[in-house]
Amino acid sequence: MAGSVQASPGFSLTPAPSKLATPDNYITDFNFLDQYLPDTYEKEFERYGNRSIASFLRAVGAELPSNSDLIKWAEQGRLHTQYTGVTADGAAASGKQTFDLGADEHNFRVGQTVILSSATDDKVEKAIIVDAAPSGDKTEFQVAYYSAAGAFTNAITDVVVFVYGSEFAKGTSGMEGSLEAESEFFDNKPIIIKDKYRVNGSEMAQIGWVEVTTENGATGYLWYIKSEHETRLRFEDYMEMAMIEGTPAEAASGAADYLQSTAAGAGAADKSGTEGMFYTIEDRGNVWAGGNPSTLADFDAVIERLDKQGSIQENVIFLNRQFGFDIDDMLAAQNSYGAGGTSYGLFDNDEQMALNLGFTGFKRGYEFYKTDWKYLNDATLRGGLTADAVNGVMVPAGSMTVYDQVLGKNATRPFLHVRYRASETEDRRYKTWMTGSAGNVRTSDLDAMEVHFLSERALCTMGANNFFLFKD
Repeated sequence: MAGSVQASPGFSLTPAPSKLATPDNYITDFNFLDQYLPDTYEKEFERYGNRSIASFLRAVGAELPSNSDLIKWAEQGRLHTQYTGVTADGAAASGKQTFDLGADEHNFRVGQTVILSSATDDKVEKAIIVDAAPSGDKTEFQVAYYSAAGAFTNAITDVVVFVYGSEFAKGTSGMEGSLEAESEFFDNKPIIIKDKYRVNGSEMAQIGWVEVTTENGATGYLWYIKSEHETRLRFEDYMEMAMIEGTPAEAASGAADYLQSTAAGAGAADKSGTEGMFYTIEDRGNVWAGGNPSTLADFDAVIERLDKQGSIQENVIFLNRQFGFDIDDMLAAQNSYGAGGTSYGLFDNDEQMALNLGFTGFKRGYEFYKTDWKYLNDATLRGGLTADAVNGVMVPAGSMTVYDQVLGKNATRPFLHVRYRASETEDRRYKTWMTGSAGNVRTSDLDAMEVHFLSERALCTMGANNFFLFKD
């Protein structure tokens, strides 16, 4: 009979970073006058291990300065253009036929040779453009077929057309017109992220020591600064999560109204929010929905989409635990001798050997590597969501060349990178300062010490058409 994880005792979802009297953080029967004092451990036990999730952007991207409220870049368009949903506008006459794109203009020129295909007529024809604007505009074009019987059924609307070359008769003039390079322009804006830790002067005068081992590797004895340190770690997580989860505020939304009404000085009318990685991939990338791809046929569908995009050969999938197991099971199933999942590779049955039932990646047309992403597993973050859950994201490896409008030239950038506000006099990548009158601070009459944190940054997701988001 299959077992299950019991609901109680469960995991704690509400850590206590400040000094509050809760049922979990004080001893009810402790008495200083009692001769039977309890044995206490002065070293803090790390029951949740490394609690920080900030590592994803450091692993896949870079941080670059920017001195503007708006970051803009241009990405290459397609080298070749294919038109779909074209309508056969009238029956063929004298081996010629007119086609209509509707409201869109085409870039065909007289003399170019094209391939036309239709699923309705179940055929493919080759033809030459003889008139690029038969009705006076560029939404229509006329072709002459190479086949004597070439023609498509009048009024069908699923014709696909693309250019494969050109042909001219002897003694004729050259090609009329030219094509400009097609680029797509994208932009994003940085957001300001803040946090603060406060401790009053009286608490600073009552020292209580605790021995800690922190997420950044520091060890030793700390007192009230213990909570300040955790605030710092939490803020660093916020800096990453804001770049992943950020979304632009829609016009007339409550967030837009609030942020614009509280803005001071220049930029008060600017749009609010920022385009995070998840938002950008859903907007102009690729999304797999309905469960994890867990068979080779599923990944073949992913590969087919990648073939139509940038065809980046190496890709890394950052995923949650279940998605990782699904890929392991899929790869293990390819071994016909390992139906039970115990013969993934060659081994000599050494009694000291630990059986490895996992895979780090595979190659099928493209190279796919996988790694667990703690953010998707953490029960207090994405790991605790069930509705519209994100199970993983596939990030292309390497970098791309784009035109940076700030630099005014082409620049090589990682597909994912952070731009933070900075100038010669102000660096807002990661600012921290103290105010108040307690401790060694003497900036105001406040009987406390306040530690402030600030960052202003935006994430640039370049070549989003090469990314994949895997959702339930």
